[in-house]
Amino acid sequence: MKLHFEPNLDYQLQAIEAVCGLFHGQETCRTEFTVTRDAADPQMALFANDLGIGNRLTLLDDELLANLHAIQLRHGLAPAASLASGDFTVEMETGTGKTYVYLRTVFELNKRYGFTKFVIVVPSVAIKEGVYHTIETAEEHLKGLYAGAPFDFFLYDSAKLGQVRNFATSPQIQIMVMTVGAINKFGDEQQAQSEEADDAARREKSKNVMYRPSEKTGGEKPIDLIRATRPILIVDEPQSVEGGLDGKGRKAMERMNPLCNLRYSATPKEARHMVFKLDAVDAYERKLVKQIEVAAASVEGGHNKAYVRFIAPASRGKSVVGAKIELDVATARGVARQTVTVAPLDKLEEVTKREIYRDHIIGQEIRDAGVDKFMELRYPGGEQYLRPGQAYGDVEPLAVQRQMIHRTIKEHLDKEKRLAPQGIKVLSLFFIDAVEKYRQYDADGNTVKGDYARIFEEEYRRLAKHPDYQSLFKEVDLTTAAEDVHNGYFSIDKKKVGSKTVEVFKDTKGTTQADDDTYGLIMRDKEKLLSFETPLSSSSPTPPCVKAGTTRTSFKSAPCARCRRNNSADRPSGAAYASA
Repeated sequence: MKLHFEPNLDYQLQAIEAVCGLFHGQETCRTEFTVTRDAADPQMALFANDLGIGNRLTLLDDELLANLHAIQLRHGLAPAASLASGDFTVEMETGTGKTYVYLRTVFELNKRYGFTKFVIVVPSVAIKEGVYHTIETAEEHLKGLYAGAPFDFFLYDSAKLGQVRNFATSPQIQIMVMTVGAINKFGDEQQAQSEEADDAARREKSKNVMYRPSEKTGGEKPIDLIRATRPILIVDEPQSVEGGLDGKGRKAMERMNPLCNLRYSATPKEARHMVFKLDAVDAYERKLVKQIEVAAASVEGGHNKAYVRFIAPASRGKSVVGAKIELDVATARGVARQTVTVAPLDKLEEVTKREIYRDHIIGQEIRDAGVDKFMELRYPGGEQYLRPGQAYGDVEPLAVQRQMIHRTIKEHLDKEKRLAPQGIKVLSLFFIDAVEKYRQYDADGNTVKGDYARIFEEEYRRLAKHPDYQSLFKEVDLTTAAEDVHNGYFSIDKKKVGSKTVEVFKDTKGTTQADDDTYGLIMRDKEKLLSFETPLSSSSPTPPCVKAGTTRTSFKSAPCARCRRNNSADRPSGAAYASA
């Protein structure tokens, strides 16, 4: 599969023009500076120092402000009172081509004003890889639009500092893609100097190589070479990069001495010098994005039987005096689930004022001894010892999750029946609360299906037999199909399990670098992901699918979920299962 780029979408051209218009009246020129030759390269020993080439701004602040006002007036944006900084913001809703827009802007700025040095700063490694892949994919398209503009692009790598030197000396368009983590190891210059002065050898060894002289850069600091070029910074999702006005990310970018900061975001927290705005409402009204459908899964009749959840022992000093439990209590507005404190031999019918709890009594034993915590519950016909978090009379474990999985598969197959004839592949993505509920390991380190994987396959096979979906399956072996159509991608830890060293998938909270990296993988290999000919897992041991999250009682049902189709035209695209 080959992705097609549409070069004439009006809103994208407007966003490009908004940024380029900031420099109206700018002369086509550049700045030059000296770059020390590479002493480590014997072939360079006889040559003089190199010539560095950088961007040069000839406009005065008043001229930039006038251009900014003209652009803001054109787009109905509030005019800036002054030019408080070199930050300019472009707001574009997710899915409207933000990355493509700023790549096109690079070439337009070069075509009109001769700017050649650009640094794209992103919040995470995964997004960096996604941006790089987009440049690779769009390379042929961009060369077709700008035939006379050769360009180089690369991922900043601290082990390949020679690329930074080439960035400084090349006369061609240079696009360096880096994470903010590559430059924000020190909060400010004073902190950097103080840390170097204290136990210099240790500090120098551990210091970010961006700020350390290197033979690969002719004995200069990489940051100094970048500073000399006065790069135009393109900040992808600045709210995640900058860390606020005084954040480490912002201070790190200031060290690059940028000509300006072009800030692209779907949800900017600070709209500094807004030049273009396409928010979620605008994008929907212009039919650029689809509406989201929400199907809620909830428990009905959950209060119709006695329910008790043990939360924790209740202590006074060193003595256990009772227990904190969760009950369905009668209130003026009806039955409500509440947390109450009870004592041994308390009658729950009296506590809740509900007859359904008749003969349910808190037992004599409530223990709080380190990890040995439990509460005795007596009920008609028996007794039960509940540990913290355990419940009596709750709905069937995983019943809600089963319904959510069932509904998602059904929505998936319904959409596939409608869209497959049009050549559109349907994908379904699940967010789960714990890796072990999808994938576990036995004593020898072999993977074992968790509850969610087992439920998925059961519900998939059940729905696949329904008459409504026979056209999708025909002669497919449902035993293997159910296993093939789902998979997951997780943040990985390597550890010893049994006799093997295996990649163990770890839970994350949705706010860490590991979460970002996992989520970003969905941006890789889009062509393979969207192709009917490519199996879900493609040629890699773990598929490009993912993100961390929490299983919820509501889910988004839309054509955005994983599936798979074998090379056979009769093979259906099944719902895919992904998590982190």
